[in-house]
Amino acid sequence: MRLNILQMCLYACLAAFCSQAVAAAPIVLDSTSSGLALNGQIELLEDVGATLKVADLADPAVQQRFVPANGKASVGQSRNPWWIKVSLQRRSDAPPHWWLEVGSVTQLNMQLYLPGPHTSWQQRQGGEVVNYADGRDHAYRRTLFKLPEMGDEPLTFYLRTYDPAGNSFPLKVWQLDDLTQLAATENIGLGVIYGIITALLLYNLFIFFSLRDSAYFWYVLATGGALLFIVSMTGHGFQYLWPNHPVPVWLDRIFLPSLWGIFASRFTQTLMQTRRYVRWAHHLLNLACVMYVVAMALDVFGQRGTAAWIIALLSFTSIPAALGAAFIRWRQNYFPAFLYLCGYGLILGSTGLLLMRTTGLIQPAGWNAYVFPLAVAAESILFSFALAYRIQTLKHERTTALQQADREKTARLSQIQASADELKRAVELRTAELALANQQLREREQALQHAAFHDPLTDLPNRRYLIERVENALADAHRRQESVALLLVDLDHFKPINDRHGHDAGDLMLRTIGQRLREHVRSNDMVARLGGDEFAILISGPEAEQHAQEIAVRLLTELARPVLYGANNLAVTISIGAALFPQHAKQFAGLYKAADEALYQAKSQGRSGCIMRGKDGALSPEQCLFLDVLQVPTGLV
Repeated sequence: MRLNILQMCLYACLAAFCSQAVAAAPIVLDSTSSGLALNGQIELLEDVGATLKVADLADPAVQQRFVPANGKASVGQSRNPWWIKVSLQRRSDAPPHWWLEVGSVTQLNMQLYLPGPHTSWQQRQGGEVVNYADGRDHAYRRTLFKLPEMGDEPLTFYLRTYDPAGNSFPLKVWQLDDLTQLAATENIGLGVIYGIITALLLYNLFIFFSLRDSAYFWYVLATGGALLFIVSMTGHGFQYLWPNHPVPVWLDRIFLPSLWGIFASRFTQTLMQTRRYVRWAHHLLNLACVMYVVAMALDVFGQRGTAAWIIALLSFTSIPAALGAAFIRWRQNYFPAFLYLCGYGLILGSTGLLLMRTTGLIQPAGWNAYVFPLAVAAESILFSFALAYRIQTLKHERTTALQQADREKTARLSQIQASADELKRAVELRTAELALANQQLREREQALQHAAFHDPLTDLPNRRYLIERVENALADAHRRQESVALLLVDLDHFKPINDRHGHDAGDLMLRTIGQRLREHVRSNDMVARLGGDEFAILISGPEAEQHAQEIAVRLLTELARPVLYGANNLAVTISIGAALFPQHAKQFAGLYKAADEALYQAKSQGRSGCIMRGKDGALSPEQCLFLDVLQVPTGLV
């Protein structure tokens, strides 16, 4: 029994030793190893607290903390540095000179420690903290270090990498000739992508200057930001655009995608018209723009890791908002939204791939290194088509709107031919809603004014209107040295009609009398209803007295004609009292008093007659003056 236990312990120790031996075994290079990925056989150590120096790695206790990478080329966002241990051994048929490629282009800080004489280490600095030439041993878009000449003994070296926005370290070994051929092929492919995006950018920039459309403005900015972001990600930006300095903060892996995110969000809002059609998405995209600005500010102040997490978390707001807005607009038969969905779907997939590479969920590899540039190129083409279709849609909508406006204009013109005021109101209504409101207000004011100055039963001017009109008539007559006649007409025996037949009969009689009064006066004379069964006629002109007499004679006859009410003939007679300006009074109060006294005299003499002041009891000039001075109350005001 004890023997079995001892054997099991020995087997376990042997298995552990073999496992450690396999993990620590050097990577064997032969003549076909150029381009070999090393991450399957390297070891990793997280330097918690950043306390380790390269000299500390010789400690066996530290060596035991290294774990096999098992193909891992990214550990995602981490606030701690990582040490990578690489052991290489050359076969006899392999070349002695090799180059180490670190495929992470946008890594903040990395140091390569190569063995030196007498157990010392030679440090090479790389990453964005140094300029392009100082961070590599050969001009290549990715970091490239020359390894020491290899003999028969294994070569062990260390790579220390630190970037709180995401630690990635895809490693390969190359022969320089093979890498040069690969670089030429890569540059051709990437150059085609750059050319496509640049051509679309310039084309739509020209259209923007021609149309001054805001959607083109944001498209140009978004495409320019994406192009700069791609150039930075591929390493060509560091190689050709800013090679003499470390990568500035406004061109790093936080600032550029944030800037691109702002431009893309604004382009989405403009193209999808979210402010009008999808307000919730509009607010979310506004929030995303604010958070992108916050991320850029944090990056400027050295909070690179926090800024990277903000950008990653924004995918849960800005991406659903953009896709939701596009889907809703597509369901509203807005075809550019479909093109946007296709283009943004590509970007979404590639951006998600980038985020998974950054957080370590997917390891960097050759197949996913070019997904984002290709997606941006395809997206730029689709978005350009969407903009072109949008312009056609806007032209069609504008043509439709103009046609609709023409139809409305024709309909409204036909409706307002009878009135110049109606024409003006219709034109204002067509041009602006405010004009419509103003026109309606004017109509209400006119209706109120009409109601204030007209009798609702007969639609004749009322007592108030007569007072305002007569003052102007007297002033004109005085200036022209003409006469004005005021006739007061009162219905005789009107009350029995109301008592016997009802108020409907009385109203019919009053309306008929009012209509007959209008028919038998001149167009420049005025008929008014003073109240009850009392009417007034104001006659102006050079022969006012003669016309007043003629009108009075006609009215005595015409107003006495019966009015048919059902099966009954209703008849009344009238009494008329007349007074003249300036013969009987110089002011309206006196003129009205004189006419009223004439009317009273006509009624006292048997009714159905007309009395003109100046005949049968005319007032003397002194009496006329006395009436004017007294301004006798008439009950009109």
